[in-house]
Amino acid sequence: MKFIDEAKIYVAAGDGGNGMVSFRREKYIPKGGPDGGDGGKGGSVVAIADRNINTLVDYRYTRKFLAQRGENGGTSDCYGKAGEDIVLRMPVGTVIIDAGADEVIADLDAHGKKITIARGGRGGLGNIHFKSSTNRAPRQSTKGEPGEEFDLRLELKVLADVGLLGLPNAGKSTFIRAVSAAKPKVADYPFTTLHPNLGVVRVDENKSFVIADVPGLIEGAADGAGLGIRFLKHLARTRLLLHIVDLAPLDPEADPVRDARAIVGELEKYSPELAAKPRWLILNKLDLIPEEERDARITEFLGAYGHDGPWFGIAAISGDGCRPVVYAIYEALQSLSMASDTIKSEPNTEEATEGDDDHV
Repeated sequence: MKFIDEAKIYVAAGDGGNGMVSFRREKYIPKGGPDGGDGGKGGSVVAIADRNINTLVDYRYTRKFLAQRGENGGTSDCYGKAGEDIVLRMPVGTVIIDAGADEVIADLDAHGKKITIARGGRGGLGNIHFKSSTNRAPRQSTKGEPGEEFDLRLELKVLADVGLLGLPNAGKSTFIRAVSAAKPKVADYPFTTLHPNLGVVRVDENKSFVIADVPGLIEGAADGAGLGIRFLKHLARTRLLLHIVDLAPLDPEADPVRDARAIVGELEKYSPELAAKPRWLILNKLDLIPEEERDARITEFLGAYGHDGPWFGIAAISGDGCRPVVYAIYEALQSLSMASDTIKSEPNTEEATEGDDDHV
């Protein structure tokens, strides 16, 4: 199935049915009074997150979704039937945006999450509601209210704990194949992933995390070059970034330090918030460097690049060095979760002392 992560659709809830003006007409009851019923409520448009769907392709080709109108009220105090709702199933991670107001309506970030995105109109009142001691034969009724309608923009942001960054052919897809059951395409020639891939990494029984591989960035991506910048939004929900660096490029003119800095530069141009996330260096393709030269090559790179965070040396093609990375990631994610829980549970007081940067 083709991966589609953006779509534009039009949704319209059903109008409410009109109220009825009617009077009882039975034998021996010539003046039975008003008995016009209310109109039915219009159907609503409802979105629900479904983990069994992983693309917005269904909304690329079908773009109009109209809920059913409520039926008009009837005689003999009969109310009109409500219109049926339309249920739109979308991938977990879909953000629904009102295109006109440019405001987020809903974020379907959990399986089964349900949101009404366009509400059906209320039914109109029949004349039974207008009866009084001074108006025994009311001929008033009200029309049903119109349902809500919106032009919507759908954006899919995959849900992953860890995101991979790097140039095309740096080894991101090979790494995700080595540590998870995901099987993205890899090749022995310059090649880039064309759409995001997700892999579940099993650390131990009941211990796992999700990793996302997005198309490789190239220099100038923030200005529209290449594919990667389009998919960087998928890293917005991640808690940790792994920057995969090819430490043994086949191109003699390639410079790993320059290339690594270029990736970070594009990340900062695209989103300072994304660039501020914890980022580890993964120095890949050590198997292509003679063993006696590896330490020197790593030391030279780290010194020139100036990275002061965690780093790991691996050979993704064979899996060498990948398990220590996996264990370290899991521990880091646990620490980040604990820190987040502490921040959420700490009371909001004004007892912070001057210079106490850790107080929230």
